[in-house]
Amino acid sequence: MDQPSCPACSLEDVLGHADHWECATCGHEWPKEAAPEAARIVKDAHGTTLADGDTVVLIKDLKLRGGSGVLKGGAKAKGIRLVDGDHEIDCKIDGVAMALKACFVKKA
Repeated sequence: MDQPSCPACSLEDVLGHADHWECATCGHEWPKEAAPEAARIVKDAHGTTLADGDTVVLIKDLKLRGGSGVLKGGAKAKGIRLVDGDHEIDCKIDGVAMALKACFVKKA
């Protein structure tokens, strides 16, 4: 296996150990074989797996931050997009773009 360059300082002064690499210059250590990242699974309030492009329905009224508006339960969001972060769903409801948590929706 070729010696990689250090991901922290990008220098090629790297020491190879049995299970990890170590940069002799900056001391950064990282594993020799990075484990493959598992695909993220997003589930709705009822445990149904969601995918990009699904249609979801709000299960309860939600207050909008920064105003006095409310999203009514039963409002539909078509063509959702799953993203990383605290709010897993990007969508449009009544023409307004917003981010929702999956625990407040069900798959339609």
